[in-house]
Amino acid sequence: MSNVFPLPDVGEGLTEADIVAWKVAEGDTVTVNQILVEIETAKSLVELPSPQAGTIEALLVGEGETVDVGTPIVRFGGEGSDGSERAGTTPVAEPGAPAPDQTDVVPAPTETGDGTAGPNLVGYGVRAASSKRRPRKQAGSPQAAAQPAPEAPASRAAPAADTETAPSAAPAEAQPRTDGPADPGSSTGRVLAKPPVRKLAKDRGIDLAGVRATGSRGEVTRADLLAHLDGGSEQETPAGASTPAGSAGASAAAGAAAAAAQPGSEERVPLKGVNRMMAKAMVDSAFTAPHVTEFLDVDVTRTMEFVRHLKSTQLLGPDVKVSPLLVVARAVIWAALRTPRINAVLDGDDVVIKHYVNLGIAAATPRGLVVPNIKNAHALGLGALAQEIVGLTAAARAGRSTPASQAGGTITITNVGVFGVDSGTPIINPGESAIVAFGSIRKRPWVVDDEIVPREITTLSVSADHRVVDGAAISQFLADIGRALEEPLVMLS
Repeated sequence: MSNVFPLPDVGEGLTEADIVAWKVAEGDTVTVNQILVEIETAKSLVELPSPQAGTIEALLVGEGETVDVGTPIVRFGGEGSDGSERAGTTPVAEPGAPAPDQTDVVPAPTETGDGTAGPNLVGYGVRAASSKRRPRKQAGSPQAAAQPAPEAPASRAAPAADTETAPSAAPAEAQPRTDGPADPGSSTGRVLAKPPVRKLAKDRGIDLAGVRATGSRGEVTRADLLAHLDGGSEQETPAGASTPAGSAGASAAAGAAAAAAQPGSEERVPLKGVNRMMAKAMVDSAFTAPHVTEFLDVDVTRTMEFVRHLKSTQLLGPDVKVSPLLVVARAVIWAALRTPRINAVLDGDDVVIKHYVNLGIAAATPRGLVVPNIKNAHALGLGALAQEIVGLTAAARAGRSTPASQAGGTITITNVGVFGVDSGTPIINPGESAIVAFGSIRKRPWVVDDEIVPREITTLSVSADHRVVDGAAISQFLADIGRALEEPLVMLS
């Protein structure tokens, strides 16, 4: 007998994770807190330590798989096993031996196999409400008949076929009919296929009437469509079936589209992990908060002189990286404290105004966009703020931003200027009410004392939630940032 180790919730209420890389192999002997596997949650990369000593009997999931919290991922055998199959109570590390770099997993009391209280890691064991699977419906129930199941076995697919062919009863102008014989299993002559297959065919410009169907009910399957794409339009026509005269042009177009999509010319990348979290967050923000964006061109010549002075004199320390983003961050903090409404959030029927600044820095990483934030940034001096920015962005690019570092932000900066972009209309980070975009700095002709002179100019933009912030507050906030960058000394007032 052996123990199974389920995928734990690492302490942030996450429901699933991707297996990135196993650090052990079957047959290996492991010690308590030895790293077993690297996983990617919706927020960061996390290394999971072994909760017990023993031998790896089996790795139950492969690299690249997405698994729910509570799903067994490792089975232990040998030393350290108590001889029972357990998914919820697993021997764990001693309190004095924390896992390396595992900041999100902390000791918590639990019940061990011998009935005594012992340490545990947060989320190790199956969470009662962690399963996302819906209960199965009986095949003959009205609900089962009303909902097509894309992956249902052939023996349960008949109700789905009824719902799929129902739209064919529409008027003739909405569903053209042909003189060709009907497909097997369809009384209307419409080609049978499940919705995902129809969508794929539509995206690829393929007429399903020209695809050879091999499904058990005469339906076109995904495999049929992919085979058709690989082989062009030379698929065989089912015996006894004729090609409708009206579909000849469509078939020719489908063949041309298939020929254009040569194998290897397209890549399908799963949307998961950080990218999926970012996509959901952006949709939630864009369709919940009414965004309004304002722009301002700013003469940052004196800011750039200040940055060059700090670099040359090393006033903040020899190891402190100084950049224009540092001064912009200080200006955003200063302006937010002057216009507290910009640093607020809507909570039900209340607006919560925050008199502290947790400054988010949007970071583009190989795994997607993440927005860690600097806690209590308003209380930091310029040198400490510079070090926090460098450390935060470095951790993000390495995939080591913790969920805690990405929670609780109050306002965010996105530095689009590093890509040579002048401006943009950024989407607000969920849980906040404003985001500042900092564009590239370029030398441009500028009017100074009625004379045109070359100056270093950037464009700032602010997107804000118009439910929380009105136009006057947005304008005042943006003007204050501009004033601070034109003359950094005003931030001393």
